[in-house]
Amino acid sequence: MDFDAVLLLSFGGPEGPEQVMPFLENVTRGRGIPRERLAVVAEHYQHFGGVSPINGVNRELVAQLQREIDLPVYFGNRNWEPYVEDAVAAMRDNGIRRAAVFTTSAWGGYSSCTQYVQDIARGRAAAGEGAPELVKLRQYFDHPLLVEMFTEATGAAAQTVPEGARLVFTAHSIPTGARSRCGPDLYSRQVGYASRLVAAAAGYDEYDQVWQSRSGPPQVPWLEPDIADHLAALAEAGTKAVIVCPIGFVADHIEVVWDLDHELRQQAQELGIAFARAATPNADPRFARLAVDLIDELRSGRGPARVPGSDAPPLQGFSVNGAVCTPNCG
Repeated sequence: MDFDAVLLLSFGGPEGPEQVMPFLENVTRGRGIPRERLAVVAEHYQHFGGVSPINGVNRELVAQLQREIDLPVYFGNRNWEPYVEDAVAAMRDNGIRRAAVFTTSAWGGYSSCTQYVQDIARGRAAAGEGAPELVKLRQYFDHPLLVEMFTEATGAAAQTVPEGARLVFTAHSIPTGARSRCGPDLYSRQVGYASRLVAAAAGYDEYDQVWQSRSGPPQVPWLEPDIADHLAALAEAGTKAVIVCPIGFVADHIEVVWDLDHELRQQAQELGIAFARAATPNADPRFARLAVDLIDELRSGRGPARVPGSDAPPLQGFSVNGAVCTPNCG
């Protein structure tokens, strides 16, 4: 399988105060989220001038990809400009026949994978006749370069807090009713697997894996423990320092720069706990090389790159033209 372009497909984010509410309405359309709740979340964005860091990070990542691969690189989002529909239409107009799609999510599961598959299908449908074939690259939560970047970031964070700090991995929570929507507890198992790889590489025998940024009505159960509750429990147990590794995020979303860097850091200060947050990959050149390596897997037909000594991970399937890679995933 060969390609004549790459599409970087991401979530999207506002780039000005006037864009925040329309963006949030796009994200939550059909979910029945009260406008009052959107207004609360909008304030998080306004704290940063109404600008999410994600689009800027992705433009830097596009530039890194262009340095790493001799193919045109396109950029499209699900929830804000540049929209995936416009990116696919541009690819069609430029004569692209088959493109590899690299998403800014390393995981399986509905929100982490299937929705991107749906984005691909929607983009092709909007482009109509002549739309390029779009091949979504596999889930990459266990790729050696991702493990390496998070391992180095954890080590760098550890240098800023006292020795003996507790290592805590965090990822975005999901409703418990959706945890097996795309395979038995797939997302949770993948997050746990990646956390174990990074902890081992960073030299930690003990660590915690928690969840964050839940939303929706309080009567709907989500994956726990919540990171704020866990931090309070650590303080009660006498923990003096924590290193938070946002293993579930490959780039700085608002859930990282607000939920962790602002709210959780403030909570840690109030509890008397020294706090450090490991960096996400963002536009690290190794992240672009990771994408190129996934493309090379399909070009050459070779197996996935593995961290030495690791065992077989959960599902890593790729998909073509909006078809899911797991039966009943959707």
